[in-house]
Amino acid sequence: MDWQGRTAAALGVAIGEGRLDPLELAEAVLAAIRESAHGGRIYARPTEERALAEAGAARARARAGLRRGPLDGVPLSWKDLFDTAGVATESGSRMFRGRVPERDAAVLGVATAGGSVCLGKTHMSEFAFSGLGFNPMAETPPNVNDHDAVPGGSSSGAAASVAFGLAPAAIGSDTGGSVRTPAAWNDLVGLKTTHGRLSNDGVVPLCETLDTVGPLTRTVEDAALVLALLEGGPPADLEGATLAGARLAVLETVAMEGLEDAPGRAFESALDRLAQAGAQVTRIGAPLVTEVMEVSAPLYATEAYAIWRERLEAEPGVLFGEIEKRILAGRDTPAHVWIHAWREVRRHRAAWGALVAGFDAVVCPTVQILPPKVDEIAEGGEVYVRRNLQALRNTRIFNLLGGAGLTVPTGAPSCGILFSGPPLSEGRLLRLGAAAERALS
Repeated sequence: MDWQGRTAAALGVAIGEGRLDPLELAEAVLAAIRESAHGGRIYARPTEERALAEAGAARARARAGLRRGPLDGVPLSWKDLFDTAGVATESGSRMFRGRVPERDAAVLGVATAGGSVCLGKTHMSEFAFSGLGFNPMAETPPNVNDHDAVPGGSSSGAAASVAFGLAPAAIGSDTGGSVRTPAAWNDLVGLKTTHGRLSNDGVVPLCETLDTVGPLTRTVEDAALVLALLEGGPPADLEGATLAGARLAVLETVAMEGLEDAPGRAFESALDRLAQAGAQVTRIGAPLVTEVMEVSAPLYATEAYAIWRERLEAEPGVLFGEIEKRILAGRDTPAHVWIHAWREVRRHRAAWGALVAGFDAVVCPTVQILPPKVDEIAEGGEVYVRRNLQALRNTRIFNLLGGAGLTVPTGAPSCGILFSGPPLSEGRLLRLGAAAERALS
């Protein structure tokens, strides 16, 4: 069967019914990666030997009627910050060149035990510290809607691997929007999980208090299945998902400010269709959002510098200048400033939870801008900084306020709609997303 363009769920069903051989599927995907004009810009290191061994084992289980789950035998790509035993994991940076871990990351181990096939490691923004996906130190993957534009980051290659048909689904990470931004810009579904729901053991850290793991997929159903695979549990029940009576709050403060025309129009059109499908839409203001964005300014860079300062100071200039400047900005933050910032964030999280408790989800445009051209931001400087902040502004709101988030395509190129909810609300968001997906398709 023709695997390209098929969902991970459909491939899993075909394997279970004996219509698709997992080994032949892995061979076909690996061949597509080798032959694609974009393969080298998307994959840092395909793991062919591992993929074929895992696919062969999946074939044997399928033939014996011993499949471990709905995605047993389905291949996935992995962002290059997930440790892979015996294979370099470099986090998109020359600072980690030749870094070969001895063990798999915990989530990769769980996925492998569930029958997943590891295709390889995808390129990413250096250190996972940019929402643009531009990486002059390694590779900048293409954007599916405009090959001259950035793909979004930091899970840039993860998004491109799915969007360009070189993986049925991908695993990325999200600290300030790094799953949701590239998913939106490449017309994919992206799930930001609750902090701590999935293990970060064996994941190269940026900001451990905010780092999360999540899937990038073609459909909401695939996102639900991949989440279940990563945590070794049952998937969310999407049967009968509906928008009828769903209470959606449009966050007007910050999230609706300064939108480019295309994302703004796409969002309003999506809202109209969700309302026609039965959703109850309410627009809300929340001054606390402005406050939490301001008070949280020291968090990311300070923690990144605390984790990596010895290596950064041992090799000055090894990073792309804009990434190095972002991390070094945390060098002089006093401990009391960082501690105060986190205390304020926790206070705002409690207030936010009370404010939106009566809604099923808060919605806004996933990204306020369309993906910039590579040439526009390649030299760094003020334009790079401004565009990077714009790429992550809306998504970062919800990292700071805690909880889960799901971006779904609106139907307009590179424009997503973001559904956000409280901690451990992934099941509810996936049900809403499945219903929204039908309304917006």
